[in-house]
Amino acid sequence: MIDASLFPALLSLVTVARSGSVGAAARLHHRTSSAISQQIRRVETHFGTKLLERAGRGVRLTPAGEAALPALFELAEEMESVFGRLAEVAGRPITTLRVAVSDYLGKGLLVPVVRRLLDRGAPLRFEIVTAHSREGIRLVSRGEVEFAVVTAGETVRGVEEQRLFDQAFVWVGPRRSRHARSPLVERLRREPLLRLASESQGRRLLDDYLERERVGPGSTIDVPSVSLMLSYVQGGLGIGLMPALALAEVPRGALVAERADVPALPVKLLSRPIARRSSVATRFSEEVGAEGERAARTLRRIAARLPARPPTDRPACPASGRPGSSRNRPRS
Repeated sequence: MIDASLFPALLSLVTVARSGSVGAAARLHHRTSSAISQQIRRVETHFGTKLLERAGRGVRLTPAGEAALPALFELAEEMESVFGRLAEVAGRPITTLRVAVSDYLGKGLLVPVVRRLLDRGAPLRFEIVTAHSREGIRLVSRGEVEFAVVTAGETVRGVEEQRLFDQAFVWVGPRRSRHARSPLVERLRREPLLRLASESQGRRLLDDYLERERVGPGSTIDVPSVSLMLSYVQGGLGIGLMPALALAEVPRGALVAERADVPALPVKLLSRPIARRSSVATRFSEEVGAEGERAARTLRRIAARLPARPPTDRPACPASGRPGSSRNRPRS
């Protein structure tokens, strides 16, 4: 028989799993940390298995907890759906949408959508998680968010996909440089290479390009986001490979941008099937789709004003016998 009195404790367990902290879960549930810990112990005692263990200053799921996590997330989603439906019946509907998105896609796609929905008085509460695409895929697959805007070519199991547009990538570099007249890939031998996080799709494309063209930059600077990369470039430091859509907010003349010889990647809206039960969530996905069409038009305008990378026979880094030297020139 189902012990319905355990439901609050199970929902607390979901919050702890999502936040990685009993204290954070206590604040979200307006309880004390000891009360949350007591709830977790009650669940563990009932099922006779340990579900959480300490990890540094926080906690993490045990193997048994990880095995139970998908079912726990489904329970939390069903409860949220029930409360949302009851609120609609009572005439006080409000829907919480949790969305994972990278910084530049959040600015380019989500900000206009959220502004429009809230300006229209939509009964919405947003929780935006900044995450690169691989992390966004993980979060929506595990049910930790309802939606994720990601750059990914592969199909993700267990979620619905809506293709928004194809994202091209560009080289960017400082305009105020004594090497500013040289192609950006040539300037890699003189100026630092800016790299995104190793888990990001942009970093994967960059690494593939460097290996394919046998380019060995002299120095590198790792940055966690596209926004920070733009800040470095506009500040006069570094060459980077970044999504073309990020140029939409950059004033003309603020930097040098050139087309990059890397494949475009599809940008998709991923959603949990249960999220579509809400009419407000459906409206959100439709608005994101419309914003994706606008982004595609913006990308065409950006592409029209970008110069192609001019051919060059010069090496991409100093002659040293290593990849990218005069004995291993880029195949331009």
